Formats: sequence, structure tokens, C-alpha cells
Amino acid sequence: MTPRGDWQRHVLQDLNDPSAASSGSSREEAHPGGSREGAGAGVPPEGERTADGDGPAAGGGGPTLSVTGLGAGSPQRPAAPPDATPQSPPTPVSMPVVAPEVAPAQGRQRHGDTTVGRALAMLRRLFSATAAESTTLTEYARSIQQPLTTGRQIAVTSIRGGAGKTTVAALLALTYAHYRTDPVLALEADPALGTLPRSLGATEIRWSCADLARLVDPSMQLTDLTGYLVPYPGGWLLPASQGTIGGQLDVESYRIVMTAMRRYFGTTVVDCETLPAEVARTAVTTTQARVLATPATVEGVAATRTILDWLGGLHRSMRPTTVVALTHTSPDTTMDVRRATEHLQHGGAQVAVLPYDRHLAAGGEVRTSLLAGETRRAVARLTAMVTDCAMSRERRASGTSR
Repeated sequence: MTPRGDWQRHVLQDLNDPSAASSGSSREEAHPGGSREGAGAGVPPEGERTADGDGPAAGGGGPTLSVTGLGAGSPQRPAAPPDATPQSPPTPVSMPVVAPEVAPAQGRQRHGDTTVGRALAMLRRLFSATAAESTTLTEYARSIQQPLTTGRQIAVTSIRGGAGKTTVAALLALTYAHYRTDPVLALEADPALGTLPRSLGATEIRWSCADLARLVDPSMQLTDLTGYLVPYPGGWLLPASQGTIGGQLDVESYRIVMTAMRRYFGTTVVDCETLPAEVARTAVTTTQARVLATPATVEGVAATRTILDWLGGLHRSMRPTTVVALTHTSPDTTMDVRRATEHLQHGGAQVAVLPYDRHLAAGGEVRTSLLAGETRRAVARLTAMVTDCAMSRERRASGTSR
């Protein structure tokens, strides 16, 4: 076996005596790890071998070659910078609001009034004087249709689930869409399996509030924006998620969307999370009016009074621009509504009572044509009160009153 001591000895000399390497020696640098890319491991390049064919010739005058990183004799190239172009999020696909295998379980929707109740109401309309009732409904309509100078945003929330929060938000959105001519938006800010799309009759949803926060641009027109929204009778819907567990909506995304929507929609109804969630707290403190859905129970009234006291501590204008929707979810409620109303009105809040309605109690899509007559009147009154609250600051600034 032929020894390779000649060229290996030179390498060791360079390592031990750096001055020898800087004095013009033409020996090749040793590759880290004792190997060369582009040539056999431990074999010197062609033309630099000694007479025995194993090592480099001592004192050769050839150029020094560096073989660190690339093939022998190749110039060193800088590494390409990583691609800094931001990747756009994937386009969401349409998802059904209700799974097809579950939808048939809904059954037939019932009218809010019984058959006997509808017959009696028809007789009253035929033989009783209804001038006072017509005048009242006209006043409600006038309040709902009052002109707006800027977009009005209304938050609907509650202290706990099951209080009818989403039902109240859907009723407000449908009523505004019926009475107003400017665009109306129903925005869902409850990503945890919210049901507002189902209540407004949507069958499929695609884009969410968080998606639109990444896409909205000041140069967009209303026609551009509606491509990301879901139509409902008379208005537009923006869901919070696609109905999956783990959907998220952060405060920053909510603020971006609400600020942008104000330019396009005269009225926006926000179906919030239950308090004290962060987005819900942001919504009730940044909108022009707010609605607290409250079940007609002692516990519900007590918890809502706590929220009203908290709002009053934030600013003196908060409670007067808040409406409590006292919802009856059972036909056999024994609560003293008058005393509950007096307790909730402390500090200037207003109270609207929503009676029990068979159509609303069954869940599913809210169809105003199936509401009981008493419910329709109560919803009109609630919407008029909310509109007056949303416009109260503007009326105070202009020195006018209703």
C-alpha cells in the first residue's frame, strides 16, 4: 500500500504553521472532513500529483484552489434569499348551514298564533276600531325610517346563552331590511357555532368576518363587497365562521370589519358573543346602541341589572342608549313584568317585552309572516326604541328632540 504522507504532511504543516500558508505556498486547502466535492475523497486534483501519483508536488506554482462548499474549482455562490412573498390564505369553500342529513328533522314551521287566535284577531280587525293601533304602528315605522347621516351600528348580546340573543338580532335585521331603503347588514360576531345564518334563512356560507378583515380595502365598492356576503330578505349577512368548532374572531379583525362596513351600510346589527367575552365587550362599548336579551326569569333580570350597572360605570350615556329585550321563552311565565321593568329601567335603560311565540320557540328560520300579531307589534316597538337610542346622540348634537 502506497503511503500518502507527502501531501498530508503539507496539510499538517499549514495547520501548525499559518505563516507557511501565507508565504505564497500553492498547496491546496484541505476540505473540512478530509473530503473534496467533485473529486475522490482524499485524492488531489489532476496535475498536482507527485511522481508516486499520490500527493501534491511540493513547491508547485499553480494557483490555489478552494473547494469548500461547491465542486472543486467552482466559484462560491451566495445562497438564494428565501421567498419573502406573503402567501395568500386559501379560498374557503361553501359549507351548508345545516348538514343535509339533519335538515329534514326541522319539520313544518308553525304560525305564532293558534288557529283560534288568528280567527279572533281577524274578527277584531273587521268589527273593532283599529285607528289607535294603526297610529301606533305608523309611529313605529316613522322612527325606524328616520334619515341617517352616518351608519348606525347596534350590538345585541346577553349575559348567558338561551336568552334569545340571536333571535332578537334576526328580528331586528329583518325589520330594518323591511322598513329601510338603505343597505342593511347583519353581522355575526359569535364564532362559536353561532346560528344567525340559520335564523336568517341562509343555506350555505363561505366567507367569514375574519376572512373579510384580511381582504377589505378602502377602494372597494358596495358591489365588490357583496360578493363576500350572504343575501337574506332585504339585507346582507356576514357570518362569523363556517359553523366549526374552534372558529376565532379577534378584536382587531372585528374592528377592521366594523370600521369598513360603516361606509357601505346605513344600519348594522351585530349578533355578539355572550358577555363578558372580549369581542362582546368591545361591541357594546363602541356601537351607537345596544340590546341586552334577557330571559323573563328572576335570575335573568338580576344578571342583566348587573350588566346595566357596569355599563353605567363606563360612561353616563351608555345606559340611556341601551334597550333590554325581555323575552318570554315559555307560555307559562309567572314573572311580574311590571316590577321587572321598573327594576331594569333604573339609570335610564329602556325595556321592551317580547311575548311568547310558537314560531320563534321552535327555532330555525325566522319568517315574519308566521309571527303572531302581538309579536309583530312588539318587534316593531323594539326596533323603534333601538333606532331612537342609536340616533339620540346625533339629535342632542343638533339640538332636536323627538
